[in-house]
Amino acid sequence: MKEKSSRREFVKKSAFGAAALTLGASGFPASSYKRIIGANERLTVALVGAGRRFPGYLEAMAKNKDNVHVAYIADVMKSRREKGVSRFNEKVGYTPVLLNDFRRALEDRKVDAMFFAIPDHWHAPATWMALEAGKNVYVEKPLTHNPRENEVLLAYLKKYKKIVQMGNQQRSAPESIEAIKMIHEGAIGKPYLALAFYTNARGRVKNPVPAPPPAGLDWDLFQGPAPREQYVDNVFDYNWHWYGWRFGTAETGNNATHELDIARWALQVDYPQKVIVNAGKYHFVDDGWTMYDTMDATFTFAGDRTIKWDGKSRNGYSTYGSGRGTIVYGSEGTFYIDRGGYRMYDRSGKLMKDSKSSLGEAGTALGGGGGMTTLHIENFFEAIRGKAKLDSPIDEGGKSTLLCHLANIASRTQKELKINPSNGHILDKDAMKLWGRAYEPGWEPKGEFI
Repeated sequence: MKEKSSRREFVKKSAFGAAALTLGASGFPASSYKRIIGANERLTVALVGAGRRFPGYLEAMAKNKDNVHVAYIADVMKSRREKGVSRFNEKVGYTPVLLNDFRRALEDRKVDAMFFAIPDHWHAPATWMALEAGKNVYVEKPLTHNPRENEVLLAYLKKYKKIVQMGNQQRSAPESIEAIKMIHEGAIGKPYLALAFYTNARGRVKNPVPAPPPAGLDWDLFQGPAPREQYVDNVFDYNWHWYGWRFGTAETGNNATHELDIARWALQVDYPQKVIVNAGKYHFVDDGWTMYDTMDATFTFAGDRTIKWDGKSRNGYSTYGSGRGTIVYGSEGTFYIDRGGYRMYDRSGKLMKDSKSSLGEAGTALGGGGGMTTLHIENFFEAIRGKAKLDSPIDEGGKSTLLCHLANIASRTQKELKINPSNGHILDKDAMKLWGRAYEPGWEPKGEFI
């Protein structure tokens, strides 16, 4: 099993060589070239992961099909990639090559960029493999599975100098950009507190039991960089988020990344000085969910600035009026920012400005998607072409992801964490044991990146 998917054995054992890929797999009819806006602008991409997030990419691919060609769709589950390519054909109008193993697309020198909508434990390794292969990368949040991978990715980026965007699409939302600009210009005085929140009513999940992998699933490749274990039902289908720490990063990594990023952006802070967390599992206590389902976290920063996270995965009470968002408090007023736009209030609570978004981005629905995602993807394309500044480079995305990791580590150790504000490292030897993770032999960072 290990030899089947081993990173170091893959190139030698591949029956789908780079030459074959370059010559044929990404080709398309001559008539298609008529749509291209200049050969130097045309990008060839691969979409990796055809699950819930995949449909959110289709609008961008259809809108930009004159100068963006999707050569491959990859997924480790046969039924998903087949369903994905059918939906793609219906929306965009042609049929990419289907792959079980995305590494075959890395061999194709025509591929300019990879999109990774895959489980959290794959995000960083897939990204650094793509960088090694000379590809640009759009990787969904959270950027990494653990803090050490943030540092590793930045080292890879420094060496390979490609474009890497994290999929925190609100960074490309015009209303969010406008609101943050106003905050930075003093519209509400000195901002001192950002309260980020997420509310959902997720239900009971199965108690996992050992079982054969479902038909069509490459379980070995699904595990990829994670140490090998027997399949349990139903870990593959989204529940990997909640069944232990091998694959997921709990709800904080899954969703807090978005709102904590807006909070950090608004307050103009990088690394905290202290992290205090209260978290627990309070709903369906006998089911298979092994993570906390409720978290209250406080991050304190220099300059008397604080970020709070209120995450409720399984209690749908709408505490703040919507399912997710960020409230920024300043000395002279308040901003309420979410995917629907923003509202600005003066210190007395009077509404001063209400700006609504027309992008239609999904809130707490699984997978999401909408105009905000499309703008974020288009920003990625234009950054590759050298025509735009990247909205969410990973040096920024990594800092927001780190807040999620620190909250998870504080929860797992049940400790108040003191942090080095210059680099985000935890000033506790026991807690720092969770800074990285174990890899399946052959999948860990190598050489200068260890």
